[in-house]
Amino acid sequence: MPTISRRGQNMPESPIRKLVPFAEKAKTQGKEVIHLNIGQPDIETPQVALDAIKAINMEVLEYSHSAGTESYRKGLAKYYDRVSPGVSASDVMVTTGGSEALFFGFTACLNPGDEVIIPEPFYANYNGFAETTGVKVVSVSASIEDGFALPPIAEFEAKITDKTKAILICNPGNPTGYLYSEEELKQLEAIVKEHDLFLFADEVYREFCYNGKTHHSVLNLKSIEQQVIIADSVSKRYSMCGVRIGAMVCRNKEVMQTALKLAQARLSPPLLGQIAAEAALKAPDSYFEKVSAEYVGRRDLLVDGLNQIEGVFCPKPGGAFYAVAKLPVEDTEHFCQWILEDFEHNGQTVMMAPLSGFYSTPGLGKQEVRLAYVLEKDKLKQALVCLEKALEIYPGRVK
Repeated sequence: MPTISRRGQNMPESPIRKLVPFAEKAKTQGKEVIHLNIGQPDIETPQVALDAIKAINMEVLEYSHSAGTESYRKGLAKYYDRVSPGVSASDVMVTTGGSEALFFGFTACLNPGDEVIIPEPFYANYNGFAETTGVKVVSVSASIEDGFALPPIAEFEAKITDKTKAILICNPGNPTGYLYSEEELKQLEAIVKEHDLFLFADEVYREFCYNGKTHHSVLNLKSIEQQVIIADSVSKRYSMCGVRIGAMVCRNKEVMQTALKLAQARLSPPLLGQIAAEAALKAPDSYFEKVSAEYVGRRDLLVDGLNQIEGVFCPKPGGAFYAVAKLPVEDTEHFCQWILEDFEHNGQTVMMAPLSGFYSTPGLGKQEVRLAYVLEKDKLKQALVCLEKALEIYPGRVK
């Protein structure tokens, strides 16, 4: 009997989705599961995008150009030109979600066996992208005590070897919600330049920055602009996770020409998704103002509520729509399963993502969970009550 490939065996499970069977069983038992485990916003997709889908009048749904339709790439170039002046359509490739942008970037820039340094905790699927491309993840650990700020540059320096070819950040961060400052990005610019590395940046939550804070894109790091690759997506920006449209942005022509060969091998990104995403570029500024205000209210409700629960600590994130909380338990993997299997309050329970799966270093994150504040405020209030009641009776609670 043929055996499964080592690559397949080594692919990690999603810490976000691995508890789904327990949630499904809870639902069959009549429990309402409040989903804080996954970043699926309940915010409405811009009407202009929905209207574009309804207005499609094509006799044939053809392949698009492998890099994406010309009109959409030109529209994206105007969008990114506002982020960093001088971005042209040739610097932009449409991808099947932000995931494919990172996959293309890793494949185009890194060889099997090369190393990429990533501050942890990080989006767990980065491990999967690394596994499928043969790249080794090397982590530097951020701390919940300082809100998951960029680890000291000396810790990056200590991890650099002759195999190190890149650094990857997510800004604002998933799962932490941390928003890197301009000074922190300048520190990364210096080390990337000194060691001649690539800098990958996942900027899918760019629009969601709070309390007057500004997002600083790595596209504006001029001294390394040829070494910067952006992965982006419309999934969270426009609440369009299902259209599976992202973008790879890079000013390095050789990188983009190489990525195009990969894009040609998968033929084209989704046509209908591109139509919706191109239309979404016309969403008014008021859309983001309304969405950001809603997320700020949800963030404050959730984070303030968490910090009022005895034994819980949660730093207030500066962006995205995730928060990481440290719970008074020994192992959140066990707790998150227990709260689905053995607990309910007024017929409700809560699904969260254990954070250990977002770390590369074994043993880290065992007391932490990620919560996505993508549900309306009444549901967040109910989730807080459930969590507090559950912690009061959980057998594995620590003092």
